[in-house]
Amino acid sequence: MSWLRRLSRRVAASFSDNNFLKKISSIETLISKLLSVLMVIVILVAVYDLFVILLQDIVNAPVGFFTRTLFEVFGLFLNILIALELLENITAYLRKHVIQVELVIVTSLIAVARKFIILDLQKTRGLDLIGLGIAILGLSISYWIIRNAQPRQPH
Repeated sequence: MSWLRRLSRRVAASFSDNNFLKKISSIETLISKLLSVLMVIVILVAVYDLFVILLQDIVNAPVGFFTRTLFEVFGLFLNILIALELLENITAYLRKHVIQVELVIVTSLIAVARKFIILDLQKTRGLDLIGLGIAILGLSISYWIIRNAQPRQPH
């Protein structure tokens, strides 16, 4: 019977607030590190893909310099930039264990700007343009508020 009491005390101790929070924190750190490694792999594959596409367009260019539209190539560049920003978000979380809202808003702005840049105006409805405009306006205002509300800290 005493072994049952010791077991129940150990289980209760492992679920105490401090021990439980330490375990959760270590799981969050492990997942963040795994996401960082996976994001680096995604970035490397995206850069390789962009390199191959640019090389094919340059080598096989029949008339123009690019067979794809320049906006599609810009979209590929912005995909890599968005992935780099996501990696920055993850590594910032690993450093400070806080999600930095400013980085999230900047990443969102880049993603919406990418969508706007590669937009095909022949296939896009007016309501979609209004939605993108509202998203850009809302994110821009949010970014302005965050930048001006917080005291500047040296990096």
